[in-house]
Amino acid sequence: MRFVRFVHPGGVSFGVVAGDPVVGGLTVAEITGLPFDNIQLTGQRWALADVRLLAPIFSSKVVCVGRNYADHAAEHGAEIPAEPLIFMKPSTSVIGPRDAIRLPPQSQHVEHEAELAVVIGAGGARRLDRAGAAKAIFGYTCGNDVTARDLQKSDGQWTRAKGFDSFCPLGPWIETDLDVSDLEVRCEVGQDPQNLEVRQLGRTSQMVFDVPTLVSYVSHVMTLLPGDVILTGTPAGVSPIVSGDTVSVQIEGIGELTNTVVTLD
Repeated sequence: MRFVRFVHPGGVSFGVVAGDPVVGGLTVAEITGLPFDNIQLTGQRWALADVRLLAPIFSSKVVCVGRNYADHAAEHGAEIPAEPLIFMKPSTSVIGPRDAIRLPPQSQHVEHEAELAVVIGAGGARRLDRAGAAKAIFGYTCGNDVTARDLQKSDGQWTRAKGFDSFCPLGPWIETDLDVSDLEVRCEVGQDPQNLEVRQLGRTSQMVFDVPTLVSYVSHVMTLLPGDVILTGTPAGVSPIVSGDTVSVQIEGIGELTNTVVTLD
């Protein structure tokens, strides 16, 4: 199933995406409560094109994994870590589809990082083995680990460079029925939304540490709560984004996450 969080005339709700994009179009059926619960439809339904999508989940934390693709580590002259290299983004960095990535005045070099995002399910995750970690996953979405590369280098640690408001686009929805062992991860960027340039093109099979390993590893460091997100690393090809750009993160089997780029006044 595909779950969204969306704005409609009556407020903000979670919903289930259904239909055919070619025949009849996609619709969003509103559900009661959270998507982790027993799904109950309210009877309200809208055309997907008529609602505004938000980030598909609200998280207590976003845990990120660095250098999880060998080619990305190589492009920065870094070694592949012996165990997952984790860091965090604040929940305030999360934005949704079509929201603007806001370039802060403190940085002159901000880059995109297209990533598969893992969403933790109802039971959370604490000290799980690989099998338990796989069962703790609710679904997957597209993510963009936006990074102020110059600040990452100058600070010597990554909190400020990764933590600005708007530096964690997520969406467009959570896909719950998907084998993520070998999916294409693509990022396209450009000033003309109709003619974007491919900047990143990789596959999840190229990860150094696969998804169950990552979830298990993080769960032995901190308790993962329902809705928490793990960003699983980015393939090679990261590059600067500037005001006026459109950034499109596309993951096979999930969909497309598109954001504009603006300069923060």
